[in-house]
Amino acid sequence: MPHPATDPNRVIIFDTTLRDGEQSAGAALKSAEKLAIAHQLAKLNVDVIEAGFPASSPEDFQSVRQIAAEIEGVTICGLARCMQSDIQAVWDAVKIAKRPRIHTFIGTSDIHIQAKFKKTRDEILAIAVQHVQFAKSLCEDVEFSAEDAGRTDPEFLSAIIEAVINAGATTVNLPDTVGYTLPHEYGQLIYRVKHTVPNIDKAIISVHCHNDLGLATANSLMAVVNGARQIECTINGIGERAGNTAMEEVVMALKVREQAFEGLHTRINPSAFYETSQMVSQLTSIPVQPNKAIVGRNAFAHESGIHQDGFLKGRNTYEIMEPEMLGIPAVALPLGPRSGRAALRMRLNALGFELTTEELATIFGLFKAVADEKKTVTDDDLVLIHQQLKALATV
Repeated sequence: MPHPATDPNRVIIFDTTLRDGEQSAGAALKSAEKLAIAHQLAKLNVDVIEAGFPASSPEDFQSVRQIAAEIEGVTICGLARCMQSDIQAVWDAVKIAKRPRIHTFIGTSDIHIQAKFKKTRDEILAIAVQHVQFAKSLCEDVEFSAEDAGRTDPEFLSAIIEAVINAGATTVNLPDTVGYTLPHEYGQLIYRVKHTVPNIDKAIISVHCHNDLGLATANSLMAVVNGARQIECTINGIGERAGNTAMEEVVMALKVREQAFEGLHTRINPSAFYETSQMVSQLTSIPVQPNKAIVGRNAFAHESGIHQDGFLKGRNTYEIMEPEMLGIPAVALPLGPRSGRAALRMRLNALGFELTTEELATIFGLFKAVADEKKTVTDDDLVLIHQQLKALATV
């Protein structure tokens, strides 16, 4: 996997659907389902798969180990608390992979340090260094996460990042664990670490944002603008509470607005997004909201007559990307109360009905009456409406 040091515009995509995504309420996955998703993620060309939390259960350990054994071309990672037993469990699960990674974390905000750990900052820093060193003794690729970095004292955050890099961390993650920060604040956080930590050039800055205020995508994008080069995300944005950064959103933002992002790019294959989204939704039993960006059912649906008319004259009037590039099958324009004559004629023509201008005017009135009642007019409805038109013509 090319290091961002050799391609400064390369953004690594770290998928945590199988770890943080599975922590969505009611989203528990069986080992076979996790493996199927992992194969799909490899097809999508993600760089890193966080396959699970091996110390959490024997089943999760076996699931991570199976993924590590079968999935190629991707770094396979497991999560561990800053506990030697956790880290050992990750290594035992991922060491069979061709590209293993140990990911260890500890809370660094005063809220976590005092309420959760009841320790001092110095004690937390020492624990972090000790466990990064232990992870490094097992695996060359070590990631450290400063949990709740968004609410961590900036000077302490810089100090602990410098210390864990000296201890061997090759990726340092600055999570907005509770989705608290605003985009300009998060950008400043990343910028400060990038420009004040003296050894930061020896590690990749990673970001892991939650969507509690609906800002996960915006925060992740602001982070890469300010120097982060790994985004941790999930398919469909699933995850704890309101979810994580949605992979499809950050990847397509970078792709569609590449010039605005001054050439930042990923190696993701976007044509596999829709298939992957559907698989994750089905296996987790978490439906994709209809208006979900990129992969939602309505993401490329144009019902307004004005929009439909413009779309039929030129797709780029109301689309900034083509659904085909995401693997989304072509869908006829939905017909409803706000649809216009242009879309109605197109659908009737597709059904084999050629209409004169006068016939279209008549059938449009019949169509509107049905649309006001049903909200969505189907092809079967159009066939019946056309039959009504013919019946009127014989009267």
